[in-house]
Amino acid sequence: MVRIRVLRRAFLVSLVGVLCSYSGGDSARAAETSPGDPVIKKVAALAVPPRKGVAFKNLDPAYKRASYFARLHSFIVGGTWLVPERRVSALPAAVPDLQALRDNHHEATVTWIGHSTLLVQLDGVNFLTDPTWAGRSGPFSGLVGVRRYTPAPMRMEDLPPIDFVLISHDHYDHLDEPTVKRLARLYNPRFVVPLGIKAWLADRGITNAVELDWGQSIAFKGLTIVCTPAQHGSGRTLVDQGRRLWSSWAVLGSQRFYFAGDTGYYKHFKEIGDELGPFDLAALPIGSYTPRETAHPVHISPEEALQASTDLRAARFIGIHWGTFMLAREPYDEPPARITAEVARRKLDPEVVWIPKPGETLPW
Repeated sequence: MVRIRVLRRAFLVSLVGVLCSYSGGDSARAAETSPGDPVIKKVAALAVPPRKGVAFKNLDPAYKRASYFARLHSFIVGGTWLVPERRVSALPAAVPDLQALRDNHHEATVTWIGHSTLLVQLDGVNFLTDPTWAGRSGPFSGLVGVRRYTPAPMRMEDLPPIDFVLISHDHYDHLDEPTVKRLARLYNPRFVVPLGIKAWLADRGITNAVELDWGQSIAFKGLTIVCTPAQHGSGRTLVDQGRRLWSSWAVLGSQRFYFAGDTGYYKHFKEIGDELGPFDLAALPIGSYTPRETAHPVHISPEEALQASTDLRAARFIGIHWGTFMLAREPYDEPPARITAEVARRKLDPEVVWIPKPGETLPW
């Protein structure tokens, strides 16, 4: 009986954590700086995040997130958490050329690790986006949560030396504690994060970090890294909702890269494209968009991702945030089919959209 109560309590705590995570930190405040931090500049005429008390808000005045009850109902009916996990198959993976990645110091490349994790190489600099090697996405360092069904195509130890890591927000599938701790031990990269996440990292012994507000930038090894808006949310528990900022990122060098993180569709895409574009490559989420009544404010659909790419003035976009964790109701292999259909409907060049296999490296 005691064991049942303990398991029930752990399950409820983990459920609360995940429901918070997929809603839409440590408080809404200015960036924390430390001696030796890079110079933070305001370089982009982009909107600053609205605030209400200690919480950040989204730019869209019409933004309204579905209630916790509606999201709980979605999880129950959708079968993503409270019923046995749906049977899915791992995506076919490519075998990455690890030596070529280590030897590459000039060509711009992108390698999809899975979900929102990309290894990007630009101007001799290696960086990761929202890295997660977790077998489950959820609380308690991944001991519970949504199972990963497509494994990472390479080990963290096999990566080329990582110079910096971009984090878009603090939800479990984008900020995985065991992953960032291991990366810090292996490579000591600079973590570039939105407001509030620097303190979270410091609490876990990771001090090589800089946090930015929307429109702020730093220079790093010849690149300019700009924190840009997104429409989403943050929080890992019921008591820290909205207290850490969420963002997208632009990385500007000899070529221009954009990483959307998690986001709903709003005019911020066009504003970013006008201010910082055109982009050579934009990484945009194409999964976890159902049911639309609850997902729409914070997750773009494949069709909206294609429109966002146009707004950003991106030459190409790579589809991310799909095929790794079962986080929504749509069939796990549906996003690429919807993208392909939308490209055909708009009579666009199919080469503008990249849907790589896990482990596949593409030059850009």
